[in-house]
Amino acid sequence: MNKELIINASSNGVQIALLEDKKLVELHSEKNDTRFAVGDLYLGKVKKLIPGLNAAFVDVGYEKDAFLHYTDLSPYIRSILKFTHQCIQDKSDGILDFSRFVLEPEILKTGKISEVLGGKPNLLVQILKEPIAAKGPRLSCEISLPGRLVVLTPFNDIVAVSRKIHSSEERKRLQKIVESIKPKNFGVIVRTAAEGKKTAELHEDLLELLEKWNRVIRNLKGAAAPARIHSEEAKTTSILRDLLNEDFNRIVINSKEIYQDAKNYILRIAPEKAGIVSYYQNGSSLFDMMGITKQLKSSFGKTVNLNSGAYLIIEHTEALHVIDVNSGYKSVGSNQEQNALETNLEAAEEIARQLRLRDLGGIIVIDFIDMKLPENKRKLYEKMEEFMKADRAKHAILPISKFGLMQITRQRMRPEININTQETCPSCRGTGKISSTLLLEDEIEKTISYLVTHKHKKLTLVVHPILYAYLKKGWFWNNKIARWRRKYGQKINLHQNTNYQLTEYRFFDENDEEIKF
Repeated sequence: MNKELIINASSNGVQIALLEDKKLVELHSEKNDTRFAVGDLYLGKVKKLIPGLNAAFVDVGYEKDAFLHYTDLSPYIRSILKFTHQCIQDKSDGILDFSRFVLEPEILKTGKISEVLGGKPNLLVQILKEPIAAKGPRLSCEISLPGRLVVLTPFNDIVAVSRKIHSSEERKRLQKIVESIKPKNFGVIVRTAAEGKKTAELHEDLLELLEKWNRVIRNLKGAAAPARIHSEEAKTTSILRDLLNEDFNRIVINSKEIYQDAKNYILRIAPEKAGIVSYYQNGSSLFDMMGITKQLKSSFGKTVNLNSGAYLIIEHTEALHVIDVNSGYKSVGSNQEQNALETNLEAAEEIARQLRLRDLGGIIVIDFIDMKLPENKRKLYEKMEEFMKADRAKHAILPISKFGLMQITRQRMRPEININTQETCPSCRGTGKISSTLLLEDEIEKTISYLVTHKHKKLTLVVHPILYAYLKKGWFWNNKIARWRRKYGQKINLHQNTNYQLTEYRFFDENDEEIKF
């Protein structure tokens, strides 16, 4: 698969588009003032315990208190509380030696929040989900620092290997390597990208994460809650970290600073791929040049059209997302069952793309076109699982129910992406009404009179083709343009432009510069 990453920087922030075989599949936005991003570490202050929910509300500096459930506390929460307190109270010149830190016993999985966070202490937390709608951030105390090959998890001694590495020999090899280089009081999760990597590469990645953890300790020293302790890497770097593989063959960036950062990052982790990064410095929009803007306009909105003529209707409610599949004018043959299967398979591929592109999370219910044969329903379910494999968000898919519905749950970590594909009509400005066309001729004539009075010469009037035909209607010496020329003693040229709205008109001077009035 041919993968491209297009990074468009502007004064408001950065937009990152992931293309697979020239097709837009993911869109990420990062504003310059982004806070409370997934992965950020905060020193929070417990404000309120809710025994009925077995949860706590924590002040991390957001306008609404963040939510922390007991199941997200981490078995080593007592160690985290102790560690946080020691770092805050530490007044020495050095930093706490984490390898000598004495871990506390684990808590019970069936315990109560009040037994652990009674006294409303300060504690180190990590953003699990960004603020969504009226909800504050969702927190976790299971701290993790992701690298490209491994993930560092302080406060435990567990070594785990990604299940996506299927070779048992490779899993044992990686487990043995990591156990030999892992420092005390740290757990390590070996990522899929580590498959086939040498000890030196794993060790280098681990050392970088240990340095990050030392920065966390330094930032915690003497800190006062609420405070941000550590920010996740820029989204550009984190996407490169998670996605870069042998299929990734092009990265285009229009910011010199981001280009240099990305280049340095790739030189460090995969020097053989440094040539795939290019700097775009043409004056035109990068997204327009790459055809991304057009894909955005066609991919968002309530209706999504498919190549065959079938289409999807995507509706959003507070509780779930609903997708309806319609066949439209698609008719391949006389076999209704076969037509339904082919339409559903095409729709399933597009739905999998839409879930990634819009970052839809929670419950998704899909109403496919009805099929009678069980083997066709099973085939559609298997294909949907195949199409969803590329999705990095955790998800679960249920087979088609007896009502013909497929249910999907997908991890929601950020607000869904919603791009308005409709534009305000420049003629009516959204009111649904325009001035009488009978008065348009008088309006243009008044404008000509005004411009002539203000010494403008050799005017050029540009209008819509229909208006052009109306003004040119009649005998050459007696059409409206000719009459205006005689009346005002001015040369007036008339041009047409198909991009103009029906009632839109503009005047240009002898230097072809638009006259603003």
